[in-house]
Amino acid sequence: MHVELREQGISCLRRRVARLMREMVLSPHRPRHRTRTTHNDPATQVAANALNRQFTASRPNEKWTDVIKVIWTTKGWLYLATVLDVFSRRVIGWAMAARQDEQLVEKALRMALLQRRPQASFLHHSDCGSQYTGQHYQGLLAQCGISVSISRKGICYDNAVSEAFFGTLKRECVDHAHFQIRSQARQAIFEYTEVFCNRIRRDSSLGYKSPVVYETLMG
Repeated sequence: MHVELREQGISCLRRRVARLMREMVLSPHRPRHRTRTTHNDPATQVAANALNRQFTASRPNEKWTDVIKVIWTTKGWLYLATVLDVFSRRVIGWAMAARQDEQLVEKALRMALLQRRPQASFLHHSDCGSQYTGQHYQGLLAQCGISVSISRKGICYDNAVSEAFFGTLKRECVDHAHFQIRSQARQAIFEYTEVFCNRIRRDSSLGYKSPVVYETLMG
């Protein structure tokens, strides 16, 4: 909030902003209960955690992270798969469906490949869910010459970049909404991700710049 006010030309001290927010009873949203979306296949051999919690990159298309999360609507669950570029925390691929399967994550990956058109091999990191470790999805990664990294079972910190994005998405977009049908959720998530999060929202890890601005300046 302090950074945003300064960018708008409003001179104020950080402590004053904090005091005024307390007086107005304004505070960050608290995290809520998480729904499990990772379903492991014990028979599937997965790759090692090559990312090893190194959540920085020197250039775009050096490290991508994938994850699936779920949003509730009165018509049932809506599953959202995203691909993030670690360099800028930008959502570069996404897909939504009423089922979580390999087709869902493949759509998100193909969207990222189409948007970015990476010229060199890079590291692709995901959790150890069966959607990511399945033969078809792993075959697509191998066909594209993409190196594979897999989180350890039950350790969400191995994929902290994507987990942090979804935590923010739920607090700022999903938790205060009541979606009657899946199309309402789809529209809200699209607008939040593509319009607000990628282009407007300031990320503290990027020096309080949005992912698009950061890529323009540093990419």
